[in-house]
Amino acid sequence: MIIPAPITALASFILPGLGQCLNGKFRRGATLFFSFSTALGLFLWRVATTAHREILWSGRFAKTFQLEGGFLIVVGLGLIAVWLLGIWDAWKLAHLNKEGKRQGSPWLFVLVLTLFFSIGWQISEIDLRKLGSEASEAWVPLSKVLWPWEASYDAVTNTTEASTTILADPNGTPPEIVPAQEGQPSITVFPRKGVLSSLDENNDVVPGTLVTVRGKGFFPEEEVQLWWADAMGNEFRPRYESQYVTTLTDSAGAFQVKFAMPYRLIPPSATGPHIHTVMARQIQDTGEIVASEPLKLTINLIIETIFMGMMATFFGIILAIPVSFLAAKNLMSGSRLGISIYYITRTILNIIRSIEPLIWALIAVVWVGLGPFAGIVALTIHSVAALGKLYSEAIEGIDPGPIEAIQATGATKLQTIVYAVIPQMIPPFVSFTIYRWDINVRMSTVIGMVGGGGIGFLLMQYIRLLDYKAAGIAVWFIAVTVSILDYVSARIRERFN
Repeated sequence: MIIPAPITALASFILPGLGQCLNGKFRRGATLFFSFSTALGLFLWRVATTAHREILWSGRFAKTFQLEGGFLIVVGLGLIAVWLLGIWDAWKLAHLNKEGKRQGSPWLFVLVLTLFFSIGWQISEIDLRKLGSEASEAWVPLSKVLWPWEASYDAVTNTTEASTTILADPNGTPPEIVPAQEGQPSITVFPRKGVLSSLDENNDVVPGTLVTVRGKGFFPEEEVQLWWADAMGNEFRPRYESQYVTTLTDSAGAFQVKFAMPYRLIPPSATGPHIHTVMARQIQDTGEIVASEPLKLTINLIIETIFMGMMATFFGIILAIPVSFLAAKNLMSGSRLGISIYYITRTILNIIRSIEPLIWALIAVVWVGLGPFAGIVALTIHSVAALGKLYSEAIEGIDPGPIEAIQATGATKLQTIVYAVIPQMIPPFVSFTIYRWDINVRMSTVIGMVGGGGIGFLLMQYIRLLDYKAAGIAVWFIAVTVSILDYVSARIRERFN
């Protein structure tokens, strides 16, 4: 029975999708209703969050129009268009086409998808202009990650150093001069007491006493860096006229440089004479290259990451195999008890599998503490659920012929599994196991970020310290390791397929 077009149109005018349902297109009508309701709800939610301080909806819409007028207009017009096109669609469904079929507007759900895309564009704050205009800002860290090898080695250096003391008090008695050893570099400072730089009321630096540092016995015609250690032993490089204080030695290995005593914040509780230390350092490259600390740490932790994935896969296999038999419907459907165990096992596996390894890692860190063991526990739990599902589906897909033949001889349940099920399970089991090992190695780089051990923890530390070259070394090792494991696992799966 075809409902008259005016009635179906009026029904969709009152409630989107109702006219389609009256014409027997229940799925179409329900889809339209829930799509329109969801879009309207998201639209109102966005307005409410954008103008959350406004109480009345009129004020919220006015504030949203002020802040995000384009979103309000586009989505508002889209909702109206979907509503009107839904009325038109219900009207068309009430008429028969040339083939005697009822056919609605093909553009209705295209418009619905466009509406959801517009809402998603706004909620996710996509800004293509910013993506293009600020691409140069991203290139600096990205270039360091793509080519980080300068940070993978350190040059062995020789440091030649000499120091002397100076008093940060113009009225006190400077410390005694320690005579330099014969054949060793030495420096002197004049005057041997003075006033540190300070800050005025505008936080501008007021230069302190101008001192002259003279040195001798250094390597000739090479750079010398001046360092300063305050009364509490904190070392830093002083700056003068916006530049670090450096100089070059002459052909005899001597130098002379002037700069103002630097600014240092001294705690009010500090008592006694404030004796500071002036140091001159010459750093020479010996030509020998050694592995840097980031490279050593990365190698150690990538090995730890690989074995985390391997151990988690091993424990996952041991626990998943017996569970997979309980989750296989063709093996457990012989009795009510068996089918009950099947549904319970499946439900537990689905719950465990739905929780990401990252969440299990957070729980494991609280359970067993920081470190790789927590990562192994998290990956093992998730592996049992994932492998249990894959193994059980492999069991359900085996050929029933051998099972029926074995059962016809009067074999027990255990004998049926050993002689008819297990021989058919080996190829898919090996394939799923290798694939899971690959997944566990990749996941172990992620769970390390929450303290689950492995290279992920180191990677997060480097990123937080903005050491992108060290982070790039870790990224390269992760990428190479995953690629190698993917190749090896593919070759192993080929041999068993």
